[in-house]
Amino acid sequence: MGLTERKQRQQQELKERIIQSSREIVENEGWAALSIRKIADAIEYSVPVIYKHFENKEAIASYFVIEGFEILEAKITAEVNREANAASQIKSMAKAYWFFAVENPKHYEIMFGLGIPSCEMTVESMEIKAVSDSMLAIIDTAIAESGKKGIDRYLKLRTLWSILHGIVALELLQVENRPNVCPSEVLKDAMDGYVKSILL
Repeated sequence: MGLTERKQRQQQELKERIIQSSREIVENEGWAALSIRKIADAIEYSVPVIYKHFENKEAIASYFVIEGFEILEAKITAEVNREANAASQIKSMAKAYWFFAVENPKHYEIMFGLGIPSCEMTVESMEIKAVSDSMLAIIDTAIAESGKKGIDRYLKLRTLWSILHGIVALELLQVENRPNVCPSEVLKDAMDGYVKSILL
């Protein structure tokens, strides 16, 4: 291995250490605790070294946003590909979304901390657009199966995302104190209604 290749490998390994340290800080202390200084202390490097890889704290957060949407899109695709009809695809997609949020709460928090992505944000991020496109494809299948004319696919996308985000937010933030109501039951009830709004 030449000198250039060795340096590139060392830089990549250092970047991975920065990411891993950031991940551990967030998991243990939350996003508010993440700082360039804390990362530098954790990996025993100076602050300027961190800035060579990430411009600021927001750049690190953006890395995790992108990573999160990549994981979410993969989960949605895997679940939907197992189903044959639109109704089942919508419900499987919703389940994949739910399990992603439950299994990756810190990712979800930074991905949606400011609410549902705006239209501008969707255009700017290929990863967010990939999730939107996957959801739209499922909606288009449902609209085609319904045979209805004049259904606004983007309205249905926004409605679907609003339902899912609302259910997840209530659960993760523990706003609602009703232990006798299982979140999966709420999700099923919501998706049953959503499917009917298109197919029936």
